[in-house]
This record gives sequence, structure tokens and C-alpha cells, in this order.
Amino acid sequence: MGILLILLVPVFTGYGQMPKNMEMKKGITRAICVLMPTQGNNVTGSITFTSTDKGVLVKGDIHGLTPGKHGFHIHECGDCSSADGSSAGGHFNPTNMPHGAPMDMKRHEGDMGNIEADASGNAHIEYTDKMITLSGPNSIIGRGVIVHKDVDDLKSQPAGNAGPRVACGVIGIAK
Repeated sequence: MGILLILLVPVFTGYGQMPKNMEMKKGITRAICVLMPTQGNNVTGSITFTSTDKGVLVKGDIHGLTPGKHGFHIHECGDCSSADGSSAGGHFNPTNMPHGAPMDMKRHEGDMGNIEADASGNAHIEYTDKMITLSGPNSIIGRGVIVHKDVDDLKSQPAGNAGPRVACGVIGIAK
């Protein structure tokens, strides 16, 4: 009785190499989120996320807000398909921490605090976040950004009591 030996040969080129999309994700240094209003609102804007030696620089401008402070968070899903932004899910929280302020050591990775709109309804944000990343298991790429109607109190669980969602956007890779 003989032994049958079957040799399987890969039918694609590049066998043993990292897939091209994995190579791209490894080198992500910049991301962008374009905010669109939820139903009944006029809030728009854009936020960039840039990797630096000190963390991720979060920088952007938002327009169409009521004057005052508004909760500003990264949410778990990059889905803005629902009229009220609820399809973006809850705050991005891969380490199961309590809700907190952006500079707290124990907080959701998605807790970005508040933005403050001037009398014309415009807000500018610029700070370096030491917890979020643009690659790896806790990457914010593909997640959602939500701007809320009300101020985030930075302590109420699970999400700071910031009220309805007035804008939603998806974080994507930028050039």
C-alpha cells in the first residue's frame, strides 16, 4: 500500500508577505473626521488627528452650535446612518474605564471633554491626547465623532449627561 502525498501550492502572489492593507494601517500618522448635522441641526466641521511624539494632536473647527459648551466624544461605531446619530453607539471605551475628563488617567478613550462655541456658534479645539491612537487594538480609525447639544459634566456615568447628538462624523485615514 502506497502513501498519497498532496502538496498544496498557494495560488496568489506575495505568499508570506503582509497584506497591502495591513502595511497601510501600520503607518497611519494622520486621520480626519468631517462632521455632518444630525436631523434638525446645522452643526458642521472637521477634526484632524495627527500622531506626534507626545500623543495624538486633535485639532479642528466646528460651526453652527449654540453658544456655550458642548460634549465632544469619540464613539464606538463609525456609523452616522441614523437621523439622531444613535447608530454611532456609546463612547469608545475598549479598556472598560469610567467616564471622565480628557486629561484623566481613568477615562474612556473616547472622552474628549467639551468644546466651547463663541457667540457666533463657532468652536475651535486643539489639544494633545495621550490615550487615543491611530493604529493598534485601540485605534480610533473607523470610529465615530459625536458633538452633543449640552455640556459634558465629565463625571456622570456612563456618558457625562451631554444630551442629544447634534453632529456625527466618521474618522478616516488622511493623506
